[in-house]
Amino acid sequence: MPDAPQPAPAPQKKSAGRDLGAAIGVGLGLGVVIVASLFIVKAVFVGVIAVAVVVGLWELTSRLQERKDIKAPLVPLAVGGAAMVVAGYVRDAEGAWVAMALTTLAVLVWRMTQPPEGYLKDVTAGVFAAFYVPFLATFVAMMLTADDGPYRVLTFLILTVVSDTGAYAVGWRFGRNKLAPRISPGKTREGLFGAIAFAMVAGALCTQFLIDDGVWWQGLVIGLAVAASATLGDLGESMIKRDLGIKDMGTLLPGHGGIMDRLDSLLPTAPVVWLLLVLFVGSA
Repeated sequence: MPDAPQPAPAPQKKSAGRDLGAAIGVGLGLGVVIVASLFIVKAVFVGVIAVAVVVGLWELTSRLQERKDIKAPLVPLAVGGAAMVVAGYVRDAEGAWVAMALTTLAVLVWRMTQPPEGYLKDVTAGVFAAFYVPFLATFVAMMLTADDGPYRVLTFLILTVVSDTGAYAVGWRFGRNKLAPRISPGKTREGLFGAIAFAMVAGALCTQFLIDDGVWWQGLVIGLAVAASATLGDLGESMIKRDLGIKDMGTLLPGHGGIMDRLDSLLPTAPVVWLLLVLFVGSA
């Protein structure tokens, strides 16, 4: 007898790849803490940035040591990174650059207390970590110094989150063409267009209604720039994680990974938003 026809396999639903419920819960919790500290006392929010920087540095240096045997010195990075954020808030860009230089010097000297083997790779990784995490985060503290500083930071956070959300939603639903398959197979060109569209609309609304003297068309430019910088930041950390052979930088945030997995698009976006806002409406 001929074989009975086999039923066609049921179509599989696309998966988000993470615990979506945990991710939403953690995201909302972080959002409440951030917004509350941002609008109650500016100095408290600066402390939140410093804590995030220190934890991010710990995750990054730990993964470098575990996977590549690169021993970037954490102590001078953590102390210098926190000082960098505070210096940016108190003394603006000048303070941030001075703190960055002193942190670099501290990394070079601290590593001298250990054997010379691997010195160059360790201090190179240390200087990279100092620039990548605390120095870029300093631009968030610098945004805060303006009269409408909390709203500038809120705009920066909203646009970055909206860009990521737009990329995820549109890419998950309509994504067909890979954006950078060797770096991040999940990213699609359709997702990038979603990020641009979502961020530009949010940018126009935020700039018009939240930023002093802001105009909607400026928000379109800022939103476009945010979509580009957030995407590049995400791809940049994906490159680092692929080189290290890991999926996440940590496990501190259920559904998200580590702190660095949430900072990947925020860090490179901070100087972009800071600069465009200064150019459009000034720094006061």
